[in-house]
Amino acid sequence: MKRIVFLIMLCCALYACKRDDVAGSFEFDNPEISLKIPDGFPKLNSAVQRNKPTKYGVQLGEKLFHDTRLSANNTVSCASCHKQGNAFADNNIQALGIEGRVGLRNVPPIQNMAFMKFYNWDGAKLALENQVLVPIITHEEMNSSILEVVDKIKNDSEYKVLFKKAFGDDAVKPERIYRSIAQYEYTLISANSKYDRVKLKGEQFTESEARGYQAFKVKCESCHSSGLFTDQSFRNVGFPLNPSTEEAGRARVSGAEADFMRFRVPSLRNAEYTAPYGSFGQFATLMDVLDYFDKGVLDADNLDPILKRSGNRIPLSAQEKQDIISFIKTLSDKDFVGR
Repeated sequence: MKRIVFLIMLCCALYACKRDDVAGSFEFDNPEISLKIPDGFPKLNSAVQRNKPTKYGVQLGEKLFHDTRLSANNTVSCASCHKQGNAFADNNIQALGIEGRVGLRNVPPIQNMAFMKFYNWDGAKLALENQVLVPIITHEEMNSSILEVVDKIKNDSEYKVLFKKAFGDDAVKPERIYRSIAQYEYTLISANSKYDRVKLKGEQFTESEARGYQAFKVKCESCHSSGLFTDQSFRNVGFPLNPSTEEAGRARVSGAEADFMRFRVPSLRNAEYTAPYGSFGQFATLMDVLDYFDKGVLDADNLDPILKRSGNRIPLSAQEKQDIISFIKTLSDKDFVGR
């Protein structure tokens, strides 16, 4: 009798071991994706070091980025506003969200985010992982909640596979959604424009582009500097004011009067594809922007000192405007936008 009991116990133990082997047979292999820092670019945002892009994290983030289930009525995804052909911006004056609701500001492009110190026009976020929730819960954008999003996708078989490959198990958690979308966005690096090829491979500017580059360095580079073509500062450059009483620029974040209507200097990379321009799409074309600077901007106590010193304007000849636009177009990365 004892021998029979022993055999039964042995069989049970062997079966349990076999089940453990099956349960532990999943090999968690999710290699990191190396982000190369292009020539002249600043260092990576410190958040990237805490959330390094991985093979499956990026795949998961890209799928989430294009999933309309992130919105309340399943009609709007991140990609609805951030379109690759527009350098992951769009051509609307202000953002259009769920049910055609109009947002406060123009949609900024998503490019070279891994190297930015601030996100949003007012710099409200310092890490992309903290930015992801904002459009999901904003009334004018997706008007949903992260718990609603989790409930919608938690039983999706494709997501289960990707979450397991990215994080080691198939649990759909808010933080994992934020981290994976940020990882995908960190990989959206644009540094293969004609300008880059001129600098690194000896390609030549046209005469107009060369003149534009020289004029740009005198008239524009004080704000649009570094390989990103932004110094990432916040400035009031006297653009027409947003009529919304909700707008205060950087002051919405800092609460400081000195920051009223100061906005983050935008990158000029791929600017050819991101019209209209300005924090709420005040200008339809690049020429409109240059004409405005030439004619004179709105005065303000905190108007940028560069403009104050030159009589609230940046004087530009007709030829300089044409040439500067020619140069700005050399910052277009056709591979990045898929054109």
